Amino acid sequence: MGKILVTAGEASGDQHAARVIKYIKKLKPRVKVSGMGSEKLKEAGAEILLDPTTMNSIGLQEAVSNFSVHLEHYRVLKDYISKERPDVMFLVDYSGFNMVMARLGAKLDIPVVNYFPPSAWVWGRWRARWMARTEATIAAVFPMEIDVYRRAGAEVEFVGHPLLDVINRKQEQDVFSRLEISPEKKTIALLPGSRRAEINRLLPSMLEAAVHLKNKNQELQILLPLAENIPEEAVLPLVTDSNVVLKVVRGLTQEALQAADFAIIASGTASLEAAILKTPMLIIYKTSTLTYRLGKRLLNVDFIGLPNLISSREIVPELIQKEVSPAQIFKTVDSYLQKPYLLKNMRHDLEQIARMLGKKGAVERTAHLVLKKGAITGENQGYKD
Repeated sequence: MGKILVTAGEASGDQHAARVIKYIKKLKPRVKVSGMGSEKLKEAGAEILLDPTTMNSIGLQEAVSNFSVHLEHYRVLKDYISKERPDVMFLVDYSGFNMVMARLGAKLDIPVVNYFPPSAWVWGRWRARWMARTEATIAAVFPMEIDVYRRAGAEVEFVGHPLLDVINRKQEQDVFSRLEISPEKKTIALLPGSRRAEINRLLPSMLEAAVHLKNKNQELQILLPLAENIPEEAVLPLVTDSNVVLKVVRGLTQEALQAADFAIIASGTASLEAAILKTPMLIIYKTSTLTYRLGKRLLNVDFIGLPNLISSREIVPELIQKEVSPAQIFKTVDSYLQKPYLLKNMRHDLEQIARMLGKKGAVERTAHLVLKKGAITGENQGYKD
């Protein structure tokens, strides 16, 4: 039958893990999948032992404040693994916690596959050496991960990025129709992140900047696509206080990005979605002072946004910490909107990013890798998504 232990700690990791588990369950319906995650993994057929996705875990300060909860989660999973002895551990993102889980897998002699592994190319190559010592197999989603992990001695398979499978440009008419906006007017999309802490830190400045942009162009359309785990109640008070006229949409993030002439985006996966759709953007990032100061000392890169990190140069503008102000956001966005050639150049550079992310099929390749490492065979249905 086969047993898989999966651990995902945040909404994005839950989604990425769920796509792989769904594919595995189609191939091998009798495989037992248990572990840590949330609704998406549950819908994919996993037994959820713990759901940590409601915790605020952005940055070191926040992680420390939740240390006791993380420790309890580790104990629960350790006891479960010791009793159930899964054939393979499938660790998805959630790097700090999953690095410890990888070490547990090594101690218990259970194969480990790490999907969306620790960003050793950003936060220090010691993370790659750590994962190599656990003998975890790295399912690399970014091209820059390959060399870093192989140099550290880890087994690496480049599976590519799964967003290539789920993001496809749609018919323009359908996009604007679903959003109920005009294709004739300029559109700005605001993406403040998928965690409440991000939203509280970033959305007020986004909204105030949007007021200035709207004052300059009354025809401007402003979209606020919400992550699935964020209720409207979390943003409506901020929107009301700002007095900006905008449209809140749910489940239409890709459409909003495709329709947008420009997007203001919290640093993270959404910037990669915009890159694949070739949507010009400004990336902003703001965390606690302690986390930022420590991160600044530890970071070995010049950028914070994924498009810039992948290309090793600044192809999209970034604002970090104190730079994240309504005035600076307005100034940056307005300068691009006033210069079409800058938008054209950015779209061209973003097109190269998508090519560097590999080919479609990351989910299938990762699913087969998990089954292979767990030596889970039999009942192959020949499913193709």
